[in-house]
Amino acid sequence: MGGTDAARQAALGLIVGVLEDRQPLSDQLAAGDLDHLPPAERARAQRLATLTLRHLEQADAELKPLLRKPPPANLRALLRLATVEILQDGAAPHGVVNAAVTLARAGGQRTAGFAGLVNAVLRRVAENGPDRWAGLPAPALPGWLRGRLMSAYGKKATQAMEAAHLRGAPIDVTPKDGDAATWAARLGGEALPTGSIRLPPRAQVSDLPGFGDGAWWVQDAAAALAARLLAPRTAERVLDLCAAPGGKTLQLAAQGAEVTALDISGPRMERARANLARCGLKAEIVGADALAWQPDAAFDAILLDAPCSATGTIRRHPDLPHVKEAAGLKPLIALQAELLDRALGWLRPGGRLVFCTCSLLPDEGEGQIRAALSRHPGLRVLPAALPGQEEQWQSPEGGLRLRPDFWPERGGMDGFYIAALQGFAKAGIDR
Repeated sequence: MGGTDAARQAALGLIVGVLEDRQPLSDQLAAGDLDHLPPAERARAQRLATLTLRHLEQADAELKPLLRKPPPANLRALLRLATVEILQDGAAPHGVVNAAVTLARAGGQRTAGFAGLVNAVLRRVAENGPDRWAGLPAPALPGWLRGRLMSAYGKKATQAMEAAHLRGAPIDVTPKDGDAATWAARLGGEALPTGSIRLPPRAQVSDLPGFGDGAWWVQDAAAALAARLLAPRTAERVLDLCAAPGGKTLQLAAQGAEVTALDISGPRMERARANLARCGLKAEIVGADALAWQPDAAFDAILLDAPCSATGTIRRHPDLPHVKEAAGLKPLIALQAELLDRALGWLRPGGRLVFCTCSLLPDEGEGQIRAALSRHPGLRVLPAALPGQEEQWQSPEGGLRLRPDFWPERGGMDGFYIAALQGFAKAGIDR
């Protein structure tokens, strides 16, 4: 099983934080919930929490016949974690059971009295073995999201996306020099047809050649397509709007553009600043609210990666179905439209804007573009023709609709919507 009880205890805290307090893993990590652990244990705690959340329904299916009634939240999290370690992670059952019993006894009044139950239940889980586990169906998405996806894509596609979420996400990187074939060979990965590189499983990113001197950076293959569609030219003034954590900023700067990267989150942009320094690239970093900020001159091109439901990243962030709900969609969609209108006003006449969201919901993608075209006569969608682009990605209004069930033989991709627009003149900026 490896690791320490400190890592497992921290993983339990993350799991309870998601399921009981509805706090995303990213928020808990940003708040420093794992900062007390050494790097290796921190990574293990995060991996265990993520793995458990991804396989939560399967763990519950294993545990339900072995429990007379639902246990308290902390105890239930412990049983789920141990079940996933045994049946999914392939850890030695004896070590998992002993560690879980120790954690139960150390958990105070909430769990100490259940140590015997933990021992008995997990021994039964281990005896049942992985055969039944392998045949369990992929967890269904929450009803509010599943219904919307079924309406948009149909039952078969929705189930394929759920299966993709269960498989998780590989690590992709973007090479600074654009030479995916050479770097894939050096990194032991696969050069994807769109220009990204997919690393082998369990690769330790910081130990790979080229990381230290900034020859590449981690970025999902789908996310990397937005900057490629914008296709900035050398010395063009380009705005990366809602830029954190900065992967697209790096792409734009690497292509020779004069980049302004703006985001409301100063702390998140520190990561972009660090990556720019590591990669030897330059961009102007601005911490500001895009709804209040005003540029002093028009831009040749703008990349707007708008705030969204992030439903396209569930395979990478399995906590999201447990912390998101339908009530948050309406204000997000309104914000996206407001940002899009505002950004269009910052383009020089005939300038280009790429709008993208890491969402699977058409209201946050195709619907936004259709609405923008109706609001702005003269605005048009530019055709997308990227290396490696597949016909099934093309959406009717001219954008690209990417889904986690695409590229199943390669390990999938994040869900994204991307469209390139050609703007129009609008008063308000000194051109």
